[in-house]
Amino acid sequence: MRHKRSIPNRGFRVADQIQRDVAELIRDLKDPRIGMVTIHAVEVTPDYAHATIFFSVLVGDAADCELALNEAAGYIRNGLFKRLQIHTVPTLHFKFDRTTERAAELTALIAQANATRARED
Repeated sequence: MRHKRSIPNRGFRVADQIQRDVAELIRDLKDPRIGMVTIHAVEVTPDYAHATIFFSVLVGDAADCELALNEAAGYIRNGLFKRLQIHTVPTLHFKFDRTTERAAELTALIAQANATRARED
């Protein structure tokens, strides 16, 4: 029995391509709930059945945007079918990524602590 040789880093390359293509496809959506969206990361399961797409929103409500993106996931996946050269195009799951929000909060806390320390010294 022959085993398929796995291609090194294929999962990362597929995830990277999905990230680029999804970003372009989101720009074409007409839903007003979807504001200025940035795709941060894509995690693809080893069998390519599911892809979790982490995003942040510059303008608009994150919860509304997440709902709208998940509702449009079928349309976006259909667009990926036409672009990707892989056998299985994953089901897409959009999740709001609070990383940038949290980083801004921590930066503000650090600045506040440094200002307090400077006053005390």
